[in-house]
Amino acid sequence: MLSAPLLTRFDLRAEPSPGLLPRLLQPFAKRDVTPDLFQSRRSGEDMDITITCFDLEPGMAALIAGNLGQVIGVNRVVVTPAESLATRLA
Repeated sequence: MLSAPLLTRFDLRAEPSPGLLPRLLQPFAKRDVTPDLFQSRRSGEDMDITITCFDLEPGMAALIAGNLGQVIGVNRVVVTPAESLATRLA
C-alpha cells in the first residue's frame, strides 16, 4: 500500500494589493520549491491565502514561513506541518 505524501500548509492573512500574490511566491522560488496548491480569496478588507507543498522538509518550511512573514502587507502566517496534518487526518 502506498502512503500518502506528507504536506505542509501555510495559511496567511494579508492586506490586498496588486503585487501581493507574486511577492508571496518569491520565498518558494528562491529555494527552488514549487507549491502544489495556491489558493487566495478576498474576505472583506483582507486576503486569505493558503499555500500547500507536498514533502517539504521542516527546516525549509520554517525558512519559507519566516520570509512570508516579512512580505509587506502580510499580517499573519500559520504553518501546519506535515506531522500535525497527519495526526488530524488519522
